[in-house]
Amino acid sequence: MEMDNTETKASLCRVLIQGGQGEYEEKKSRFIATVQRCVSEAEALAFIEETRKKYWDARHNCYAFRIGAKGELARCSDDGEPGGTAGRPILEVLAGAGLSDAAVVVTRYFGGVLLGTGGLVRAYTRAVQEGLKNCVIGRRCDGFEVEIQTDYNGIGRILYLLGDMGLEPLDTSYADIVTLRLQAPAGDMERLGQRLAEATGGRAVFRKGRAVSYLVRE
Repeated sequence: MEMDNTETKASLCRVLIQGGQGEYEEKKSRFIATVQRCVSEAEALAFIEETRKKYWDARHNCYAFRIGAKGELARCSDDGEPGGTAGRPILEVLAGAGLSDAAVVVTRYFGGVLLGTGGLVRAYTRAVQEGLKNCVIGRRCDGFEVEIQTDYNGIGRILYLLGDMGLEPLDTSYADIVTLRLQAPAGDMERLGQRLAEATGGRAVFRKGRAVSYLVRE
């Protein structure tokens, strides 16, 4: 069974940054969850096909994916399992985690014992949960590019300040003056400017650049 679902119940901010893999066993059946970051349907379908080829000898390769800023593109497939026992539980784990830009394939090697509807739902759910434990998850953040210029006397205080605010320079150049470039959340801009002025006695130069949307690890 394959489904399309373009409605999302919640506004999502969490995204998969780096995939991983986890495994769950139920009555000798192995459920291997492979999770990968995908930002388009084409990427997700290519990943699913690649995983199917890798686990060509498995009984089932069930999948689900959610893509978009609010998980607006979502699909799932039971791949031969009883309707609603595989793809939908996988999708519901992603939705429950508020996670987007993620595709999951759960590969099942049959152990010879029928699990029943409840057992299948539990096993596919647990497998995805195990897979997500080994992933890197973040959130989307709307902010601005920032450039800070300071003399060498101020760099230590600025680096301490940035660390205290959970910010990290993307690039630092050392010449006659020190120039740091970073990205900061829109809501932190005023506070960042004020704290820089206080920390350096107004000597640091603070420039707000273009608006950006970027990922922050949780």
